[in-house]
Amino acid sequence: MRLFAAVLPPDLVVDELALAVRPLRALGRGGAVPVRWTGEAGWHFTLAFMGEVDDAVVPELTARLAEAAYRTGPFSLRVHGSGHFGDRALWAGAAGDLDRLRLLAERADAAARRAGVPMEEHRRYQPHLTLARTERARGADGAGGDDLRPYVEALAGFEGAAWEVSEVALVRSRLPGTGPVGWGPGQEPRYETVARCPLGPGDGGPPAEGPAGAGR
Repeated sequence: MRLFAAVLPPDLVVDELALAVRPLRALGRGGAVPVRWTGEAGWHFTLAFMGEVDDAVVPELTARLAEAAYRTGPFSLRVHGSGHFGDRALWAGAAGDLDRLRLLAERADAAARRAGVPMEEHRRYQPHLTLARTERARGADGAGGDDLRPYVEALAGFEGAAWEVSEVALVRSRLPGTGPVGWGPGQEPRYETVARCPLGPGDGGPPAEGPAGAGR
């Protein structure tokens, strides 16, 4: 299954961001490059992307992720500002205890490696919540991101409410074309939370809570 570790914003934060994003949808009808908006139910801050993970590895991965989470205390986070990756993707940024967020991302990455998951080369962590993608996200290389500038500028001043991050979610991603009949290319991935790993002080920790039902 295709997995990643993430911080999931609470419903109140999602609703607040959705309200700020709503006016941006009109920009595509006013001359800005058209984009495909991601579903609010799937909004998240990725910590570590694992890709395809064998089912037999998931129990150890979950246990190691739970230990990594338990070693990291709760911290404050809020959605803040915006940015883009080339001219492929528009995202909302984060503010708050970013040092703790980066530490959690590093520990999630290390947990996956210790569980035997082949991870990509480690890069500096850039916290982001993907809001929209352009057609270039399907494979063409973007140049400078100028096409997304109207969206970025419109959301640049956004300051969301702070919340306390208290857990890491292990999330399954189902890609378009791999789901039921009627769900095909052009649609967004679907996400299912398969485990929740509480944050907390100390070494080691209790097992993660899982499996869990579908959710953000």
